[in-house]
Amino acid sequence: MEKGYRLSAATGLHKGDREYQQDQVGLFAHPRVTGCVMGVVADGMGGRTGGRKASDQVLLTSRQLFERYAPDSEDAAAVLRQIGQEAHLVVKLTAIAAEQEPHTTMAAFLINPGGECHWVHAGDSRLYHFRGATLVRRTKDHSYVQALVDQGEMTEEEAAIHPKSNVLLGCLGTEEEPRFEPHFIPQLQIGDSLLACSDGLWHYFTTEELGSVLNSLPPREASEFLVDKARARAMGGGDNLSLAIVKVEPLVVNKPVVGSAFAPLR
Repeated sequence: MEKGYRLSAATGLHKGDREYQQDQVGLFAHPRVTGCVMGVVADGMGGRTGGRKASDQVLLTSRQLFERYAPDSEDAAAVLRQIGQEAHLVVKLTAIAAEQEPHTTMAAFLINPGGECHWVHAGDSRLYHFRGATLVRRTKDHSYVQALVDQGEMTEEEAAIHPKSNVLLGCLGTEEEPRFEPHFIPQLQIGDSLLACSDGLWHYFTTEELGSVLNSLPPREASEFLVDKARARAMGGGDNLSLAIVKVEPLVVNKPVVGSAFAPLR
C-alpha cells in the first residue's frame, strides 16, 4: 500500500442455543513482526468434548506455527496448509485415543506486512473479502448442498434452507485427507474487510447484509451487531457461532498499527 494503514479487528463467540460451545476463534499478532497477523475460526463436531477438542487443536496448532513463522523467508500459504495438516493429524489421533469421532472445520487467514494476504479453509466455515460493501471473494463450502449448487441442481437460496445443508463432504479429522483450498490477495486496500465465520453466523445473513455491516461499522460494533442479529433470527434454534473481523483503515496518529483485539503470542 502506498499510504500507511492500520488493522482494526474484533472477534465474536456465542454458544447459541446449544448446551455447550464447540466453536473456537482467535486473532493473533506476530510476536516479532509488526503488521503480521493471523485469524482463525474452527467449528468443532463430535459430541460435547470431542468437537471442542478438535477446534481447540486447530487454535493451538495455529498459535504454535504462527509464532515460529518468518515472513521474510517462509511461504505463508505453506504455513497455513501445514497448520491444517498437522491439526488434522492430531484430531485423528485424538479420536483413536478417546474413542470419539471429533471433527472440525477450519477457516484461517494470514496477513503479511505490506498487506499481502493468504487464506485457506476446509469445511463450511467461511472466509469473505469485502472492498467497501462489495464482495470481492468468498470461500465455497465443502458441503453436500454446495456440490448441488455447483452442478446447477440447486440455487444458493434453496441450499440455505435444505434439510441437508449441514452435511459436509470434507473437514479435519476424517479418514480422507481434507481439501485445504488456498487463496491469495496480492495486496489489501484501505477500506477492505476480512471476515472468517462459522455457519452458525453466516447462515442468517445475505452477502449484501454482511458487506453493508462491515463497511458501515467498526469491527467491534459489527461483531456485536452480527451476533445479536443472528441470535434474533435463530428464534431459539441457533447453533454455536464464531467470527473474526479485520478491517484495513487509514493510519491515525497515536493509534497502533495493529489494534488491541489481536492476542499477543508472547
